[in-house]
Amino acid sequence: MFGRIVIVIATLFIGAGLAWALWPRPIEVETARVERGSFDVMVEEEGQSRIREVFTVSAPVTGQLQRLSLHAGDTVLANETVIAIIRPAGPGLLDERSRRIAQATAETARAAVEFASTQLTQAEKQLDFAERALERTISLSQRGLVSAQVLEKAQYDLDVATSALQSAKASLGVRESELQSAEAALIEGVGGSGTDACCVELKAPVSGRILQVLTESEQVVQAGTPLLNIGDPADLEIAAELSSRDAVQLQPGAKASIDGWGGPPLAAELVRIEPMAVTKVSALGIEEQRTTATLKLLAPPTEWQRLGHGFRVVAHIVRWRGEDLLTIPIGALFRLGGDWATFVVEDGKATARRIELGERNAELAEVVAGLKAGDEVILHPADTIVSGTAVVVSVPAGEQL
Repeated sequence: MFGRIVIVIATLFIGAGLAWALWPRPIEVETARVERGSFDVMVEEEGQSRIREVFTVSAPVTGQLQRLSLHAGDTVLANETVIAIIRPAGPGLLDERSRRIAQATAETARAAVEFASTQLTQAEKQLDFAERALERTISLSQRGLVSAQVLEKAQYDLDVATSALQSAKASLGVRESELQSAEAALIEGVGGSGTDACCVELKAPVSGRILQVLTESEQVVQAGTPLLNIGDPADLEIAAELSSRDAVQLQPGAKASIDGWGGPPLAAELVRIEPMAVTKVSALGIEEQRTTATLKLLAPPTEWQRLGHGFRVVAHIVRWRGEDLLTIPIGALFRLGGDWATFVVEDGKATARRIELGERNAELAEVVAGLKAGDEVILHPADTIVSGTAVVVSVPAGEQL
């Protein structure tokens, strides 16, 4: 009899232990409290810092550019700092065909000079003969031995000889110039044009700093060749490419902040949105219509003096701002059918409650209906939690780090 009693008691203890072990235990959860507050809805995009006015200095003439002594980051003063010197370029090299043509042209010009010189000598002798003939005719005319017509003919011959001499001199000058031109065409590959050659000095058009040297080494440049870029680092703005859907919801004057550049967040303001969008392909291969938004930095220059032209930044532009709203953390939301829902802790149990949301950002959402201030909701609910599940709060609402 005593043995049976012991067996019964042991069986009861074992059953009680199994029941205790299998009894559902409350699930530890982290909660947050629904409170009234304010939050902003942001449009967030990557962008670039850029100097508002960048000046590209180009070569005004074709010539031999001297090696630039300036480098990126150097300071320049408007109309004072010489940023480049261009000298006349030396002659190019001649191939065999071009050289022979130039030599033949020079020989032709040399022969033409000799021919013109011979014509000049002939014209001088004709003029001398005409002058002596006129003297004789005048002497004979004074003694009445020749007619007035013969005297006029002698004067005419002198005038013709004088004109012929002048023509011969002019022709010789032309032929000599042609010879010089032909001989100049034979000059080749002698390097620079000498220290006495005239040069062009380019001065900085504006005060600022050298942003980029585009052509540094000594070389022959064509007119219009870009040499370097100049800008004022204090005249900085932010450009961010936004999707057209976000852009139409923004207005100039919207508050913004700039971060992600390696320094502290900077206050900024939306200045304008370009009215034209272009098609861009995203990293996922999706075509998007994007336009450029320009922002003005409101922070003092001392806070962003290390920010340069073309640096990467992240722009956060305020699209909507709400005050005194009933807010709930985004981590407490989940989809229930086609509605938004959350788990509310009531009497130690989780109760699923459908709610209606308004605006939301990455952290908070506006509760339009379904909750009241002070309700305690579960953050990041596990899949094992359903309506009616017993829960125990591991970190009370308001004590989260």
